[in-house]
Amino acid sequence: MEERGESKNLQGPAGHAEAPGPQRRVFISYASHDAAVAQKVCSALEAAGFPCWIAPRNVVPGTLYADGIVGAIDESKVLVLILSKEAVASAHVGKELERATSKRHPIIALRTDTSPLTRAFEYFLNESQWIEVGAGSTDAAIAQLVGAVGQHLSPGSATAPIHAPPTAVRRAAMSRRVWAIAAVVVAVALAGAYFLVDKAWLLGHVASKQDVTATTAVVSDKSIAVLPFTDMSEKKDQEYFADGLSEELINALALIDELQVAARTSSFSFKGQALDVETIGRKLHVGAVLEGSVRRSGNTVRVTVQLINASNGFHIWSHAYDRDLKDVLAVQSDIAIAVAQQLQVKLLGNEAGKIEVGGTRHPQAYDAYLRATQLYATADSEELFKVALAAFDQAIAFDASFSAAYGGRAFSLLGIAIGTLNLGLREDTQKKAGEAADRAVALAPDSGEAHLAAAAVCQRTLQFSCAASEFDRALVLAPGSARVQAYFARFASFSGHHEVAQTAARRAVRLDPQNYDSRRRLAGVLYDARLFNEAIAAAHEAEALNPNLRTSESIIFLSYLGLGRSDLARQMCESPATVLADDGRHWCLALAYHALRMQAEAQAELLKLRALGWGEARAVSYAGTYAQWGDSRAALEWLATAERTHAAALEGLKVNWLLDPVRNEPAFKALEQRLNFPP
Repeated sequence: MEERGESKNLQGPAGHAEAPGPQRRVFISYASHDAAVAQKVCSALEAAGFPCWIAPRNVVPGTLYADGIVGAIDESKVLVLILSKEAVASAHVGKELERATSKRHPIIALRTDTSPLTRAFEYFLNESQWIEVGAGSTDAAIAQLVGAVGQHLSPGSATAPIHAPPTAVRRAAMSRRVWAIAAVVVAVALAGAYFLVDKAWLLGHVASKQDVTATTAVVSDKSIAVLPFTDMSEKKDQEYFADGLSEELINALALIDELQVAARTSSFSFKGQALDVETIGRKLHVGAVLEGSVRRSGNTVRVTVQLINASNGFHIWSHAYDRDLKDVLAVQSDIAIAVAQQLQVKLLGNEAGKIEVGGTRHPQAYDAYLRATQLYATADSEELFKVALAAFDQAIAFDASFSAAYGGRAFSLLGIAIGTLNLGLREDTQKKAGEAADRAVALAPDSGEAHLAAAAVCQRTLQFSCAASEFDRALVLAPGSARVQAYFARFASFSGHHEVAQTAARRAVRLDPQNYDSRRRLAGVLYDARLFNEAIAAAHEAEALNPNLRTSESIIFLSYLGLGRSDLARQMCESPATVLADDGRHWCLALAYHALRMQAEAQAELLKLRALGWGEARAVSYAGTYAQWGDSRAALEWLATAERTHAAALEGLKVNWLLDPVRNEPAFKALEQRLNFPP
C-alpha cells in the first residue's frame, strides 16, 4: 500500500472497525490515484461477506505503518491489486506484491488500463488472475472479481491461482476523488461550511472519531516541519529574527491547501538538540523538514533554506535569497510556494496573496513584530504579557496598518486579562483587546489569525454568536492552523458539541504533537465531555512533554472527583509532590473533603481559599463548590455575581458538572438562556 497523504479518509462500508487477525481475508493493494476504485472494490467485497484490510482505515494508531502492512499481508488469504499505471510506478505497491508472493498468497488483479508492466510486476503477476476493465462496466468487472475472491475463500477451496481468460468489459470513466487533505475538519473548512450558527451547527460536517484516529498512523508526503533557522549574523544577535522568520514561514505554509504543517511549538521543541532529520520527522509525523539560516546586516538579509526528505535524510531542494528587509514578505511567500511545488502540492495561484495578507513592508515594524512574537510565545505571567504587548505596540507605531501586530496586541491583552484578579483591569484590558481585534479584521478581512483574535475576544466576553461567526471565518481561512483548531475545540466543547470539539482538538494535537498546550486543551475537551479517564490520560501526556508546566493538575483532580474517586483526589492534593498553586490545592481539598464527609476540613480549606483573595473574580468556582456541598442558594448567588461581573468562566456553564445539582433550578435555566449559547 502506497504511503499516501491523499486517501486518509478512506473508509469501508458502515465504517468497519479494525478486524482481529483471523478475520482478515482480503488485502487490497492500490496507489493513491486509484483510491476511489479501491474503495468501491472494498465495499463490494464486504457486502458479499469478505472482510477486507485496506489502509489507512485498518492501520492501528500508534503502530508503525510498515509493520501494519506486513502483518496484514501475512494474515490475509488473498491480495487484490488495483493494477494501473500509477500502481506499477509505486514502490510501495511493488513491495506489497513481493510480500504476498513470498507468502504464496493468490493475487487477483483488477486491471484499469493497458500500461506496460515492469519486469518485476510481470514476475510477481505471472500466475495471478487478471480481470480487465475493458469494453463493459467497472461494476461488471468488480462483480467478477468478487466471484473470483469467493472461489478462493469458499470452504474447501484450494489456494492455487485460478487461470481464467481476461474478460473484455468497457472501462467506465471513474471520478478521481482526492481523499482528504489531512482531516475531514480541514476539508469541510475549505468547502466554507465548517461552522454555521444555526440548528445544523456543524453536526453534519464532522468525521467520526474513528476517521480521525485512523489518520494518525499515516505520514503524508505532503507534510512538513520548519525547524528554527540558525542565526548566522556576525554578532550572533539576531536569534529572535531567525526564530521569528521561521515561525512566519510556518504560518505561511499552513495557508497552502493540501499541505500539513507542524506547528511552531512542536517544530521549535528540537531547538538545540542534536537529532537527525529522520528522528524529527518520526516524532512530528511529517514527510519533509525545512532547515535554514539567516544572515542579517542592517536592512539586508540572506535567507538560505534546504528541504530534506524526513524518511531517508536525502536532500530535496535548496535555495538562497538575498533581499532588502522590506521585501521579506515576498521572501516568505517565495519560499512557501517553492516548498509546496517541491512536495507536488496543487497550487491555486493565489498563495502569495494569502501569505502576505495582514503583513508589513516596513523594516522596523517587521523587526519589532518578530521580537513581539517571540516574547509572546514564552509569556506565562501578567508581567510578561505586558512586555510582549509593548513590543506589538512598537510595531504598530511604525506601521499603523499592520494587521498581524494588532492581532498580537489583542492576544497579549487577553493574556493580561486572564491572569488578573482585578476586575477593573480585566474589564479594561478585554475592551482594548476587542478594539485591537476589530482593527486587525478591518485591516485584513482575509486573515485567519485576525478572525481568530476576534473569536477569542468574543468568547472571553461571553458574546457567543459573535465567537461562532469569527471561528467560522478563521477555520475557512486558516484550516491548517493548529492554533485555530485548538481554540475552536474548546469553544465547541463549552457549547456542548463534544464530537466536533474532540475532532478539532485531536487535529490540533496532530499538527502540534510536541505542544503541551495542545494536549492540555484535548484533556479539557475530554473532561468537558465527562470522559474522565481519557481526560486524565491526556493530561498526563501533556505533563510528560513539559514536567515544569503543571496546569493540567486541575483537570486530573476534578476528573478523579467526577469518577467518584474522592480518595484519589484527596491523596493527590494533600501530597507535597503534587505541583499545585495554593488556591488550586485548597479548592481541590474543599471539594474532596466534602465528598468524603469531612465537612469541617472542607470548611477550613474554603476559608484558606478566601484568605488568598479569591473573591468575585472566581465566582463560578465558588458556585460549583457550594453546588457540590448542597447549598443551592449560595451556588445561585455566586452565579448571579458571575453574571454581574461578566466572569469568563461562565463560558463553561453548559458542561460544568460541578453545577449539576442546581442545573434544574429556574434561576440557572434563566441564566443559561440569557447567555445565549449556540444551539
